[in-house]
Amino acid sequence: MLLEIAVVLVTSVAGFTVAAEVGTVPPATFQSVVTSDAPPAFTGPIVGGGGNAVGGAATRVASFGAQTLSTLASLPAENFTQYFESRPTVVDQILAEQPPAQEVALWWGDLNVDRQSALEIASPQLVGNLEGVPVAIRDTSNRTVLNQTITELTEVINSDIGRGVQQGAHQQLNMLSSISGALEHDRSDPKRTLVTLDVSGQGRAAIVLGDLTEADYVSFLVPGMFFTIENQMSYWVEAANELYSQQQMWLEHFESRSPFIRNESVATVAWIGYDTPNLTNVGTIENANQGRDSLAGAILGLQAQRGADQPYISIVAHSYGSTAALMALSEYDFEIDALALVGSPGSPAQSVDELNVRDGNVFVGEAAWDPIPNSSYFGQDPGSASYGAKSLGVGGSFDVIMKQPLTKSVGHNEYFQPGSEAMRNFALLSIGRSDLVIPENAPPVERALSIGAPRQDR
Repeated sequence: MLLEIAVVLVTSVAGFTVAAEVGTVPPATFQSVVTSDAPPAFTGPIVGGGGNAVGGAATRVASFGAQTLSTLASLPAENFTQYFESRPTVVDQILAEQPPAQEVALWWGDLNVDRQSALEIASPQLVGNLEGVPVAIRDTSNRTVLNQTITELTEVINSDIGRGVQQGAHQQLNMLSSISGALEHDRSDPKRTLVTLDVSGQGRAAIVLGDLTEADYVSFLVPGMFFTIENQMSYWVEAANELYSQQQMWLEHFESRSPFIRNESVATVAWIGYDTPNLTNVGTIENANQGRDSLAGAILGLQAQRGADQPYISIVAHSYGSTAALMALSEYDFEIDALALVGSPGSPAQSVDELNVRDGNVFVGEAAWDPIPNSSYFGQDPGSASYGAKSLGVGGSFDVIMKQPLTKSVGHNEYFQPGSEAMRNFALLSIGRSDLVIPENAPPVERALSIGAPRQDR
């Protein structure tokens, strides 16, 4: 059923390109991995109570990463390059099997400046993608890899190498050029930081708008099916920029009305940190498993970096990405402050009570003519009454606070349009003002009453 819906979506939405042919997609088989007990200390995803499942594997995996980083810490700095050259797969192994971000942060902090610089030179790929390394250093390292790879691909394209190799280089260059273009911005826009980069395959990237190390509010935008770096990176960054702008607008509005609110700031993360599914695999859970682990790692990395100065963290997840986010929030031991789900194909958790979201601050939006919600393809429908989530209006409305109309979202891919009711609600719930979120089909009097609503405590 989900495959048939996906075919209709991909053939009717401009800008969403699928290169693969449609194959036979096996039906999804999914059982909840959530236990009724509180999550244990972080060792990876929690699966039942047995030590032989994912949790035990993650413990072994993390020890490999920790041992390798320990080895690097004991090597002379001048031997770093030789170490990586003689072990061409070790960086991929470490990044696939990262130790907890808290351990990485301590490990990095124990290195002196010369050794840190030597590591950046010897393996910018490792430094740029290791959760727990400071954001500014990761950005510099990832931009180094990006620019070096673009240069190498350009040389391949301009050489007399075989046509097949050149075509592959062209496709990879287009993907990386999309990232490079998305990093460009006007002086009036927030600064952009590249905190995740994978130049292989269909690519992965995460671009931060704003200062991740200082922001009071941090929002992760998590995409779903058919989102690729090559075709949607710029669009996703612009969606993050729109959310950033609306968040700042609301903060300035609240500041003008209260002497107790001053100079609060935001950061938004255009996160495409996993291989989003296409028509050949959209009915399976494997990509969501990858998204679960990568998203959890990114948030744990942020929390490790911020220490005692924790920001208000929210996730805005769309489509298949909502399932990945729900898995992270029910299977890992970390908490966020707010969650918005739109166009969701289902939740492995049975209710809001099983999610690590403070105060049950979970909102669900479903646009008219979006065929994905209510499918319950990957578990419980988060929009059902029994799930316990709150309604998030996406059908168009009028903002009586800002005195402006809000456009409606129609279909599966219009939730992130500028000026929409959905974006207005995303902005408010992600800066701690979920009390001002307009529910779907809310009467005008209910919207008016929200003007004087007190601010929620962070």
